[in-house]
Amino acid sequence: MSGEPLLSAKDVAVYFAVGSALGARIRHHQHLLHAVDGVDLDLASGAAMALVGESGSGKSTLALALAGLRPVNRGEIRFDGRVLPAHRSRPDQRRIQMVFQDPYSSLNPRLTVGSMLRELLKVHHVVPNGEAEAYSKQLLALVGLDEDALRAYPRQFSGGQRQRVAIARALALRPDILVADEPVSALDVSVQATILNLLRDLRGELGLALLLISHNLAVVRHLCDRVAVMYLGRIVEVAPTARLFADPKHPYTKGLLAAIPKLSENPAASDRGAGKGPAVVGDPPSALRIPVGCRFRTRCPIAQPVCEVEDPALTHATGDPAHQAACHFAFAPAPPSAIVAEPAFSPEAAPAWGSGELSPRADTVRPRPREE
Repeated sequence: MSGEPLLSAKDVAVYFAVGSALGARIRHHQHLLHAVDGVDLDLASGAAMALVGESGSGKSTLALALAGLRPVNRGEIRFDGRVLPAHRSRPDQRRIQMVFQDPYSSLNPRLTVGSMLRELLKVHHVVPNGEAEAYSKQLLALVGLDEDALRAYPRQFSGGQRQRVAIARALALRPDILVADEPVSALDVSVQATILNLLRDLRGELGLALLLISHNLAVVRHLCDRVAVMYLGRIVEVAPTARLFADPKHPYTKGLLAAIPKLSENPAASDRGAGKGPAVVGDPPSALRIPVGCRFRTRCPIAQPVCEVEDPALTHATGDPAHQAACHFAFAPAPPSAIVAEPAFSPEAAPAWGSGELSPRADTVRPRPREE
């Protein structure tokens, strides 16, 4: 099994029923929201992979499914070559642990940190009862907290300290994989770096595999070996981090990278002004009505007629399986742009406040009729 990934997802789909059950019986049809729709993903032992994409692309739902906290409607999840059942045993649950976005809501406010850890260790029989306190102190030291924290409640900690407690709780079961869902997005900027450095150090010390979900591409570049880009429930590009940032193949990935704010003394020299690739235009379609063919074609600057009828699969260039993209033109000459990017906002061309009203397009203004 040396060549097999530690965690593997094949054609994983997670759907949510929308509307009442009574209405579905009357219509003889149930509306389904396709949160995750046919995801293939591999995570090697000890590796760090990032999962990025816009809000609503299915990242958190996929993470819950991988951790066994959300049942899958289709596909299979393998751990160390073995298919994980729908109802996982406690040993299987221990192998993949999750750190949630909001540390305060993920901790029990009525229990001290020591009580939370003792209960967890007792239920899963990690250590004998007599060694629970000593093991809890070791966990807190591992995440940079004093042993006095065992007697404190979550409300007595800062946001960064609460996230450290959440990480200690996840590590208590000695997992092989740590899934971190936006672990620093709810924290102050001054605290984010300390938590990210902690995750990096823990990965090195414990040999953990890390799946990091983030909107911040700078965080991804700092912490992860590989990046998977997700759009509307499906992975559209996977590549080593350095290669994805240097040479993205999917138009959606190019748009995400072009949207990263850049500091420049000359605003005209920014990527958008220089025409190196516009940010992604428009809003993603509803997961209730996924477009036929390529699901990104309604926003793609190089969409062609073939994109309307054929749904591209993840492919790679000849002899380079490490970089995959789900686009008809990812590894072929790109066709001419089909969508013209809108001009950048110009303060000189904007009307004064009160002289117009917003049109249905949020970025345009139509004049208000003058009263006679």
